[in-house]
Amino acid sequence: MATFENRLAGFSSPVLSVFRIIFGLLFTLHGTMKVFGWPLGASIPVGTWPGWWAGIIELVTGLLILVGLFTRIAAFIASGHMAVAYIWQHWMPNGFWPYDAGMGGNGGEPALMYCFAFLLLAALGGGSLSLDARRRGGMVGGAARGQRVVSGTAAPGGGVVTGRGAAPRGGLLSRFRRNRY
Repeated sequence: MATFENRLAGFSSPVLSVFRIIFGLLFTLHGTMKVFGWPLGASIPVGTWPGWWAGIIELVTGLLILVGLFTRIAAFIASGHMAVAYIWQHWMPNGFWPYDAGMGGNGGEPALMYCFAFLLLAALGGGSLSLDARRRGGMVGGAARGQRVVSGTAAPGGGVVTGRGAAPRGGLLSRFRRNRY
């Protein structure tokens, strides 16, 4: 009998893709507001440090994350970008607590949330509905076609579910070992 956790584990890769698309779209819109003044606000003058350059980073990495192309590196860059933004624009001038400035915080909660959301995407990848998955040629989310990727606490040991059970797992250093024969 399948538990609730086992049932949800089969949806982890598509839900990860939806997570990536939403955060990529929102980050892209942050960049377009700074660079083009769209959909809200006025644009920052070209070349202004650091606002305009931050907008370029947000626009480019947001688009890459949105479509799932080079997701891990784009998300890693975006995560670092938001960590620097939190430290420079929120923590250093206004104190540590990232909550709303009206409550005595520094207003950096969205920057921290973006930072760790992108760090998650850098670690897990773009999911099955990404251009990265299509680029792998016959691979979808790390599994061959016809298999589904399962991750999380309910996942079997190998992470890929086939009709014959979980794939054997070699351990942490198994990818660095050479076959002797």
